[in-house]
Amino acid sequence: MSEITNPDKNVRNDEIDLLDLFKRMGRTLNRWGNALGRAFLVSFVFMVKRWLPLGLSVVAGIGLSFLLKNTSDSSYTSDMVFRNNLASLDLKTHRDNSGTTAELISKINKLHSLCTENNSTGLSQALEMKPESVKNISDISAFWIIDQSRDGIPDYVDYKGNHSPSDTNNVRMQDRLNIRVKINYPLDLNSVRDGIIKFIENDSLFQQRNRVRLKQNHDLLVRLSYDVLELDSLQKVKYFEETRNMKPGSGGQIVFMQEQKTQLVYNDIYFLYARKQNLESERDLYKGIVTILSDFSLPTKRDNGAMYYGKSIIPFFFLITLLILILTANRRKLQEIYQKY
Repeated sequence: MSEITNPDKNVRNDEIDLLDLFKRMGRTLNRWGNALGRAFLVSFVFMVKRWLPLGLSVVAGIGLSFLLKNTSDSSYTSDMVFRNNLASLDLKTHRDNSGTTAELISKINKLHSLCTENNSTGLSQALEMKPESVKNISDISAFWIIDQSRDGIPDYVDYKGNHSPSDTNNVRMQDRLNIRVKINYPLDLNSVRDGIIKFIENDSLFQQRNRVRLKQNHDLLVRLSYDVLELDSLQKVKYFEETRNMKPGSGGQIVFMQEQKTQLVYNDIYFLYARKQNLESERDLYKGIVTILSDFSLPTKRDNGAMYYGKSIIPFFFLITLLILILTANRRKLQEIYQKY
């Protein structure tokens, strides 16, 4: 009898068995986990058995860090905040129409270039300081101050220079800038401050802009004083004319309306007085190109202490010692591999 084959039994199955795939993935992850755990355990035991040389490497790193601290020159950092008196701010957008803050930062960063080039002569001439005092200055840099949420309150200094000018929420403050000085002898900070101010005020373009600003301030003050007197005279004339022409009425309503009209002129006078006071404050408090808002503070902790060196020296010593121990423990295998190839 001939065998009858059923074509349904020879159906080709191209579907993927997800359950089998997940099982294989689980076994692979399990092998990886076991390998990592075993590697961690072997490494831990290896370092525990050789705790003495590894410990000595850490002690050597600490000792070298203190040695470098005691033998190297001390370095200190201090910050100062300037107000840019030449800035012309738009009250709505808080943008500086003059662009002088960016120019000030660029000008001060020329001192940074002199410091990086170790140009003591140029730095001494720029700051009008003695050459021996200038040698103690490591760096002078200017940075933008960032205002978060555009509330007019400084929040942080952009030391890394990674703030995007297109950011509309966190904006650069256009009327102030931060200056950071790194110096070896902190008692020279006052001389450095005076030198930076002289360096800025010796700029002829900034001098011309400041003279124009003060002249415009003076002219506007004269005009405001005149307008205040005119409004005051108008107030008196209006008061007496309206009082003389006032007709009696019932309920006192006419008297009430006349007092409201008189009060409107007083509001204009008060507004002019407020503008006049702001201009007088600008004239008396901010006469120069820049004004110090926050002076240098005397630093109490040096930047290059033992921890400064230890953060790099101790891990370096530890890793080098660990590498030597690993090579020593596997020297036979390495020799076999070397001879084989």
